[in-house]
Amino acid sequence: MAAPAVGPDAVVERRLPTSGLLQLIWLASPALPIGGFSYSEGLEAAIDRGGVDSEAKVCAWLLEQLRLTLARAELAVVAKAVAAWRERDLDAVKRLNDWVLQTRESSEFRLQTEQMGRSMMDWLRNQHQGDAALDAMTRTCASPSYPLAFALAASLTDADLRDCLGSFAFGWAENMVQAAVKALPLGQSAGQRILAQLALAIPEVAGHAIALPDDGRQCFAPMLAILSAQHETQYSRLFRS
Repeated sequence: MAAPAVGPDAVVERRLPTSGLLQLIWLASPALPIGGFSYSEGLEAAIDRGGVDSEAKVCAWLLEQLRLTLARAELAVVAKAVAAWRERDLDAVKRLNDWVLQTRESSEFRLQTEQMGRSMMDWLRNQHQGDAALDAMTRTCASPSYPLAFALAASLTDADLRDCLGSFAFGWAENMVQAAVKALPLGQSAGQRILAQLALAIPEVAGHAIALPDDGRQCFAPMLAILSAQHETQYSRLFRS
């Protein structure tokens, strides 16, 4: 049967698909227009200044970043924020957002989370045009950080919390691997091997983040912060962080 024609005046509802898995795949996609592909989160500086110059070293670096920073900071925030959005606890949302902004250790990291958060909220408003309640939620924070914006999008799905965190972490992993492939002569096959190692680590990391109490969150990665600050004045660079 032929698909019905859609005229120029037809109203096409733009909603996320009903399957929670499909929704999370969409949110994790590097093609989502929020700018994640333009950041290396200190990796480019690590390659330039820190001797991260091989497949093995890139893999080790990203595994440590996943376990030491994402697990204890961004993923832990997403875990709390998904529940807060679903419960409409906007005071908790604001507290979590403030924590993220206050713990960015360089101007690049602060600008990244603000830009990606703002873009995610714009994307959500575009996907849910005419939804006044959601529109108001996207404006809860004057400067929404990316973990809080992602958590709002994930909270609209029927996916469980562990899968929401897995989606966030895998989206990060894909962006980081592509940054490494572009910054080093690794090749796509090496990139896929690195991504496979990150994917294996994500379930355990997600479980750790979910179990963290509020006072267990931390953002303490001195070398990453130093490299990010150095990247701001790096002579030649491909990425915004």
